[in-house]
Order: sequence, then C-alpha cells, then structure tokens
Amino acid sequence: MSQVHAGFRYSEEHEWIDEQSPATVGVSQVAADALGDVVYIELPEVGKQLTAGEVCGEIESTKSVSDLYSPVTGEVVEINDAVVADPALVNSDPYGAAWLFRVAVTAEGPLLSAEEYAAANDATVA
Repeated sequence: MSQVHAGFRYSEEHEWIDEQSPATVGVSQVAADALGDVVYIELPEVGKQLTAGEVCGEIESTKSVSDLYSPVTGEVVEINDAVVADPALVNSDPYGAAWLFRVAVTAEGPLLSAEEYAAANDATVA
C-alpha cells in the first residue's frame, strides 16, 4: 500500500505541495507506484508562469507517459536537476530527493489534505 506524507497537501492528479515559500512540488508515492519505473521527466523552465490545474510537464515510465499538472498558480523559481538526470529517484524517494520544482505561489488550485488524498487513493498517511 502506498504512503502519503502527512505534511503535504495533494492535487487530485497526484502532485504534492509543501507549505514553504517558495512551495516545493513533487509527485506522490501513489503516482510513482502506479507508473512503475520512471525513466524520463520533463519539467517547466525556471521563469515559466504556471496556472493551477494545467499541464506543466510530463513523466514517463516503462509503462506509460503521464502529464504533470501544476497544483498552484505562480512562477517556477527552481527545478530539480538531480531528478531530471536520475528520474528513478521518483520511485525511491518521491517525498524527498525527487521533488520536481519550486514555485512562487500566487494562487492555489483545489488541494486535498493528506488524509483526504489517502482515503481517495487507498493509501496510508505516514
């Protein structure tokens, strides 16, 4: 069973976001488990303006290609070059080393608490 990090909020599309400023965005273990072995990640460029709920990149596994959605509106201020170079980090550490990008948030999209997200995805909160 997948685990959900208690300190984050989640989009229905399986992205997580922390409470920091700028906010860090990643994909949940639920998504990583469903994808299988992640082999490629395309992230938005630094300086790009994102809109909550819109596609901002993609993540490819040995099984499929999935869109990444921004959980917030704002400007990308940093991307994680380490996860681009080693996409398998998404499978091994989705809530740590595999963060994707940081955003200076101006507005949030609809987000779920860890408990709400876990209940909707048959996961446990850790």
